[in-house]
Amino acid sequence: MRLFLREHFLLIVILVIQVFIIPILFWLDGYRGLSVSIYAVFLSFVFLTAVFIYRYISRKKFYQRLQNSIDSLDESLETTEQAPISEALDQLLRAQYRLYQEALQKAEDRQDEHLLFMDRWVHQMKTPLSVIELTAQTLDEPESSSIREETERMRNGLNTVLYMARLRTIAEDFHIKPVLLSKLIHEVNQENKRFYIRNEVYPQLKEDKLGITVATDEKWLFFLLTQLVHNAVKYSTGKTNRIVLSLYERSGEAVLEVKDFGIGIPVVDQKRVFHKFYTGENGRRNRESTGMGLYLVKEVAEKLEHSIELESKVDEGTTVRIVFSNTQNLT
Repeated sequence: MRLFLREHFLLIVILVIQVFIIPILFWLDGYRGLSVSIYAVFLSFVFLTAVFIYRYISRKKFYQRLQNSIDSLDESLETTEQAPISEALDQLLRAQYRLYQEALQKAEDRQDEHLLFMDRWVHQMKTPLSVIELTAQTLDEPESSSIREETERMRNGLNTVLYMARLRTIAEDFHIKPVLLSKLIHEVNQENKRFYIRNEVYPQLKEDKLGITVATDEKWLFFLLTQLVHNAVKYSTGKTNRIVLSLYERSGEAVLEVKDFGIGIPVVDQKRVFHKFYTGENGRRNRESTGMGLYLVKEVAEKLEHSIELESKVDEGTTVRIVFSNTQNLT
């Protein structure tokens, strides 16, 4: 109703002016009969009111559609009534929806091309890195270790770029199956063996219950745990020589815990460490920090429907837990 009144405001003003002009014209013409003037005004008022009522009833859905917000794109395809202006609006919305879908499809195609390029590029870069590592083995120390250390950093960076690119299509990359957590931890430790030795920080595994198995995607969980282990080691170097990887159950849920005894995270940073590109106080001290590790951990965990918990105290260490729900705990 409000939109209708705003659209016809000028006509209403003209009607009001007309109510005053008609008696004045009769008066100026020399006719002094008040009843005829009133009758003329009444007839004009009735006719215009009838027109307004008809226009409002015939376009009521049209005005309601203009005033009400659309909660989904599919609602733009709904029809209103058979009035010409309503049909014109329906055609406009359908054309706009079609253009939007075409633009969205083009954007998705470009994103898919970018993802394919990144995937191939990362794999192509891994080959020369492997050659460099093999060549470094023939060199004397400490040059050999230095080169292998740098190539390992490059490989970790390439993997982060690859997983970041795949994050948008992560739902299409899922392969949920039973995963034995202790076996996965051993694989992660084996993959990062040289990383532990170089930083002189070594993992300890604690299992409160043997054989804890969860339903998850093994590849993505491997990535999550690797990110947590790298953070734990990076911020423990020079302060302690161990991190603890624990497996246990809590109220029917399975928990994979990574605990370090390093520098810890200031309270002011703890709520923001999962934000994209946020490095915090510790990250600013460490120039290698990108602010993407814990962000990816949080994003991937949410896609896998796992919970992430973080506890930390400055100069005492940090504990991060991946919590698997009761339905995901298969033990």
